[in-house]
Amino acid sequence: MSEIKTKFGDRLRELREEKGLAQDKLAMKAGLNPSYVGFIERAQRNPTLETIHRLASALDVSTKELFDF
Repeated sequence: MSEIKTKFGDRLRELREEKGLAQDKLAMKAGLNPSYVGFIERAQRNPTLETIHRLASALDVSTKELFDF
């Protein structure tokens, strides 16, 4: 696993938990498969820019904030 994917996944999990969202709720808000959110958080998938934007919007944070690690 690459370090950037691990850091991004950890940051996504941190923000999701701060918002009180389960993976399936975040996935629903972002229009993604719940399993895919789990894969991203565990650094098993590399999300596209579009997916990153959708996750940021679903979390009501800036895209930049997802990379604030």
